Amino acid sequence: MAAVEMFPGQYSFNDSIRPALRLVVTPDESMPFRRGPLVANRRAARARMKARRRRSALVAVVVVSMVLLAWPGHAFGGTNGVGLSTDLATGSTLSSGMVYVVQPGDTVDTIARLLNPVDPTLAVRALVAELHSHVVVAGENVLVP
Repeated sequence: MAAVEMFPGQYSFNDSIRPALRLVVTPDESMPFRRGPLVANRRAARARMKARRRRSALVAVVVVSMVLLAWPGHAFGGTNGVGLSTDLATGSTLSSGMVYVVQPGDTVDTIARLLNPVDPTLAVRALVAELHSHVVVAGENVLVP
C-alpha cells in the first residue's frame, strides 16, 4: 500500500512556502488489487461466456424452428391421407378416419372425388391400398384413409 505524506516547508521554491509531497511505501502490507485474476483473464472469460450464450441461443432458435416446421397442421400447410390440404379437406364431405358406406352406383373413382375433389388420383391410390381391390360393393363399409 502506498501513502502520501505532506511536509510543509521542507522544500521551498522561489522563496514561497509550499508543502512538498513525498511517497511512502509500506512493504509489510500486500497490495489487495493483485489478489484476484488478471483483468485480461477476466475479460477473456467474459468473452467465452458471451460466445457460449450466443451459441446456446442459436441452437435454441434452430431447434424451435425445426419443431415448428415439422409440426403437422393446417396452419403450416399440412395434408391429410389422400393428399388434400387440410383447408380443403375440412370443407369436403368425407375426411380421413371416417367410415363411408358404399351406395349403389358408387365406384372407387366417385368415392375418391368425394375425398379429394382437386386431385382424386391420390385418393384412388389410397383407397385401393386400403381395400386391396378396385371393386366396391354396395353396403360395404370403407374406412377413409
